[in-house]
Amino acid sequence: MTKTADRKVMKVLSGETVFPPPVWLMRQAGRYLPEYRATRSKAKGFLDLCYTPDLAVEVTLQPIRRFGFDAAILFSDILVIPDALDRNVRFVEGTGPLMDPISPEAIAALDASNMHSHLAPVYETVRRLRAELPAETTLLGFCGAPWTVATYMIAGRGTPDQAPARLFAMQHPDAFMALLTLLADISADYLIAQIDAGADAVQIFDSWAGVLSERDFARFSIAPVKHMVDRIRRERPGVPVIGFAKGAGALLETYRAATGVDCVGLDWTVPSKLAQQIQSGGAVQGNLDPLRMVAGGKALDEGIDEVLETLGGGPLIFNLGHGITPQADPGNVTRLMARVRGAVKR
Repeated sequence: MTKTADRKVMKVLSGETVFPPPVWLMRQAGRYLPEYRATRSKAKGFLDLCYTPDLAVEVTLQPIRRFGFDAAILFSDILVIPDALDRNVRFVEGTGPLMDPISPEAIAALDASNMHSHLAPVYETVRRLRAELPAETTLLGFCGAPWTVATYMIAGRGTPDQAPARLFAMQHPDAFMALLTLLADISADYLIAQIDAGADAVQIFDSWAGVLSERDFARFSIAPVKHMVDRIRRERPGVPVIGFAKGAGALLETYRAATGVDCVGLDWTVPSKLAQQIQSGGAVQGNLDPLRMVAGGKALDEGIDEVLETLGGGPLIFNLGHGITPQADPGNVTRLMARVRGAVKR
């Protein structure tokens, strides 16, 4: 029986160098897979897919069966948290997620008392996944970072530069910080519940960290994530946390030390020297450009080799620099797996 600590991803998260590195891909369960599209058609909507354990377990397992990734990540969405806060979240085909934009008054009235009962189907999915996954496969739970979730709650939708949230933080600083504090608390609760249900490690996605100034990055991205990591460390010691602050660039230099995360997720724009510097402090995850999964061929091979050459000598979880896109060819994922696993250390 494989122990949790013996799983390849968990070894890397503890700071060990494993070569060839373990592999999983962000959004590895998704629209690029025909089996996902077939399962998705059985759900009444996207949130129904997330909240129906039979379907959520199936789509989480599909890429594991097909490609043999070293980690499975819970199939869900970062916006289940505002949905649990009764913000009228809905996913509109061709538009994306929408919800009721929040006001300072509405922030003061937010009630998280029913959060765990609302999210009970997610915890059931995690329990079933841990029971059904191969013993050697790491199970990752996740949530959105408070800043990123707040941007959607304030604008009521995704925006190119999250100007509504940045402006809201300037005009209503007390209400904005109250929202971040609440989201940090309940998101930590959410991750701890996933850990208790069977997640081996968790990832915090700060997908919109890259729009923040240095000062705001410290206040709005780092501080809430540190609060969450501190809670997890205190209440579930030994469980690794991956932090992914997409687009943060040079601000990632001190991200590990400032937040306490065990592993720093890197997007594809992070320069090699900075990536190696970050890796000198522990595990990193990334950072192949997702478009190479669409291009395939030589472009894909060159991108894989560059990541391995740059980061393969230290603790690395091979991944994309963001989620795989619907346009990606599943055959290119097969090619990636073969090339990474067949790599020879130089």
